[in-house]
Amino acid sequence: MHMIRTKRVVKQPAVFRVHAMTLALLAAFCAGGGCAGLVSSAMDEMAGSITRAIEDSDDLETVKNGMPAYLLMVEGLAQDHPGDASLQKAAATLNGAYAGLFVEDPQRKRHMAQKALDYGFRAVCVRRPHICEVRGERFNEFAPALLVTDRADVPYLYALGTAWAGWIQAGSNDMNAIAQLPYVEAVINRVAELDETHDDGGVHVYLGVLATLLPPSMGGKPEVAREHFERAVALSNGENFMAKVIFAERYARLVFDRELHDRLLHEVLESDPHIPGRTLSNTYAQQRARELLASGEDYF
Repeated sequence: MHMIRTKRVVKQPAVFRVHAMTLALLAAFCAGGGCAGLVSSAMDEMAGSITRAIEDSDDLETVKNGMPAYLLMVEGLAQDHPGDASLQKAAATLNGAYAGLFVEDPQRKRHMAQKALDYGFRAVCVRRPHICEVRGERFNEFAPALLVTDRADVPYLYALGTAWAGWIQAGSNDMNAIAQLPYVEAVINRVAELDETHDDGGVHVYLGVLATLLPPSMGGKPEVAREHFERAVALSNGENFMAKVIFAERYARLVFDRELHDRLLHEVLESDPHIPGRTLSNTYAQQRARELLASGEDYF
C-alpha cells in the first residue's frame, strides 16, 4: 500500500527575497564588526535553501536553465568564505549534480567535475586538515588519515567521495583517473562505516557503481555490486529511484538479467516521484528509466 504524498511547491523567488533581506539586515546590524558568525550562518542557510529548492523541483528543464545562476552565487560565497565547510560542500554538491544530470559536452563535464572535486576537498580540509596533507600521497598514507574522522564528518566525506567518483567517471578514458578508484572507495567505505543510512543509503549506490566500473576480468565485482544496490533500495524504502535505475543499468545489464532490469525500471515509472529531497533525482530517474526500457530490445 503506497502512502499518498502531497506535492511540495517551492516558490524560489520568495526564498531569494527572504534571504536577501536577512543578509542585508545582518550586514547593517554587524557593520561595526563582531558578527561574522551570524553572517556565515545566514549564508549557510541561504545555500541550504537553494539546494533544497533544486532537490524538490520536478521541472528538469527549469532547473537546467536556472541552476547556473545558483552555482555562481554559491561559488561566490564559498570563495569569499574559504573557512566555511558547509559552503564548500554546497558548491561541491551543486557542481557535481549539474555536471552529472545536465552536461553532455565531455570537456565541460570534466571541468565541472574537477571544480566539484576541488570544493569537496576544501570542505573536508576545513574540518580535517590532516587529510589534505596526504592528498596526492600513496594510498597507504591516505587511507589511515580517514580513520580519524567521525560521524559529524559524514556529509563532508560524502560530498568529497561523490564528487571524486563523478570526476573519475567524467574522465573514464584517463588511466590516471582510474588509478584513483581505491582512494574514492576508501572515502565512500568510511562513510558507510560511520553511517550507512546517510542519503537514504545513497552511499551503497556509489559502492555498487565502483564495483562495476571495471569488468570482472580486471577486478570488477558484479555480485558485490548487487548487494550494495539491494541495500540502497532497502535503506531508502524504495524512495531513491536512482538506486533502482542504476541497479538496472550497472548490474542487470552487465549480467544480462532482463527480467530484473525491466522489473526495476517499471517500479520506478509506476511510483510517485514527489518525495522531499528526492523529487529532482526521482524525476530524472524516471526519464532515464524510459530510455533504458526503450533501448532494452537492442541491448538484450
